[in-house]
Amino acid sequence: METGSSPTQKQGTRVFKKSSPNGKITTYLCKRDFIDSLTHCDPIEGVVLIDPEYVRDRKVFTHVLAAFRYGREDLDVLGLTFRKDLYLASTQVYPCVHGSAGENGGEQTLVNPPVIVATTTMRESKATPGRSFGSGSRTDDGIEAGPQRLTRLQERLMKKLGTNAFPFYFKLPPDAPASVMLQPGPNENGKPCGVDYELRTYVADGTDDKLQKRNSVRLAIRKLTYAPEEAAPQPSAVVVKDFLMSPGSLRLEVSLDKEKYYHGESIAVNVLVDNNSNKTVKKVKLSVRQYTELCLHNSNRYSCVVDELETEESFPILPSQTGWCKVYRLRPLLSNNRHKRGLALDGKLKHEDTNLASSTIICNPQQKENLGMIVQYRVKIRLVLGFGASDVSLELPFTLTHPKPIVDLEDNVLKIDELEDHPAASPDSFSPSSSPVTEPIANFPFIPDLSGTEAANGSSSADLITLGGDVIGAYRPPTPPVRSQPVSSHSERRLEDDDDLIFEDFARLRLKASDFSAAEHDTGRESLAMASGDIAS
Repeated sequence: METGSSPTQKQGTRVFKKSSPNGKITTYLCKRDFIDSLTHCDPIEGVVLIDPEYVRDRKVFTHVLAAFRYGREDLDVLGLTFRKDLYLASTQVYPCVHGSAGENGGEQTLVNPPVIVATTTMRESKATPGRSFGSGSRTDDGIEAGPQRLTRLQERLMKKLGTNAFPFYFKLPPDAPASVMLQPGPNENGKPCGVDYELRTYVADGTDDKLQKRNSVRLAIRKLTYAPEEAAPQPSAVVVKDFLMSPGSLRLEVSLDKEKYYHGESIAVNVLVDNNSNKTVKKVKLSVRQYTELCLHNSNRYSCVVDELETEESFPILPSQTGWCKVYRLRPLLSNNRHKRGLALDGKLKHEDTNLASSTIICNPQQKENLGMIVQYRVKIRLVLGFGASDVSLELPFTLTHPKPIVDLEDNVLKIDELEDHPAASPDSFSPSSSPVTEPIANFPFIPDLSGTEAANGSSSADLITLGGDVIGAYRPPTPPVRSQPVSSHSERRLEDDDDLIFEDFARLRLKASDFSAAEHDTGRESLAMASGDIAS
């Protein structure tokens, strides 16, 4: 779909759409990346389209689950899983409990309040399912509880989809963990270790019923964070090395140009050496190290070098030489570290490219176990003195994060992309020279890893969701993610004039839905339909 054919044409607002294998329920989601600025987190909002003749007297539920997997999936045996649920919220989408609110007799449909079932000591556990229906409210911790008014996006979707569309709304707590995953090895299969979020919509008689893949929709989402715009001191450190049985000392002073860096930016390292000893400095080694801590009963910390530099330029530094100064530049990029196992990434979603994991912002050190994984970065500088003398080194911490989101102020054209299943691409298909993707959503196919059987049955392998205009090649400056503007209660309602909704691939969806309905009567193909609806995070 071309959105830039004319300079006056509005930019498109993408809406992700995924149907169950039998085509009876469809989930519409505004986006897959939800930004947390520590003071405000983007809400998870969307609409579920159902078939009332299929649901009948059953119910439709939607839940959001954050889980921490600290072991490989193939090691799960005898019902024991290396998995820890960090957060769970569930809401009944259908039948919908309606409420009325507004001025001068005006009515607004209110979304069912989610039932919060926090499995850890999150503050969100204070919200209880027994709250009375009414306008949205806030707890003492600033967490929205109770039913919420329909957002602008939900109003537009429900107007277009009709009376069988029902909204849902989730608000993540401030201390919810960020999406982080560890890069698996080349021969490892299954879900990787890390923290992942899943949004699931399913049909059941109750929330405790066993889920059936044929009438459920699973979507993986990501929660990303960015550091607040606060003035931070410039990182600097000094170390003075005294040598045994040698006069004098060696002084090393290192500083960075700033404390906070965005993904893709270069780090300027200023090195100052005063050699008042009788030793000779041969060369210098610089590296950017990523430290990942797993918050379990035993603190496990792993280190991984994401960029390094070793040089002998302007060396050696002779004895009694002072005032030696030089600036080096390091640039940590995922494109240079795709082969490293155990590297922490920003919640990679299947075949969508991502970047190095952002630095974890710890708001409450006493509840670190709720974060699952803590990621930090340091620059290490080492002066090599040669044989017979110990080296001199120090480390400087810094923050690696996303830029501040840009508020989208325009009433954009609504475009709906259909999420479909196609064969998984090989991990080698990623070019090692490609730069990390810094946009929040770009070429976002959220697709399971299908086997060759599905490929033989004619599954499409084309990218069905393309949000960017071209393939990312050479490095570009990081583009901040886009955050939707919060809907004001006094905003003008212009639903009657909204005829700019663009739905894509509806004919193909209906054909696939009918195929899945026929497949339910064929036991040989039922397992294939169930597998194609299962999305691997």
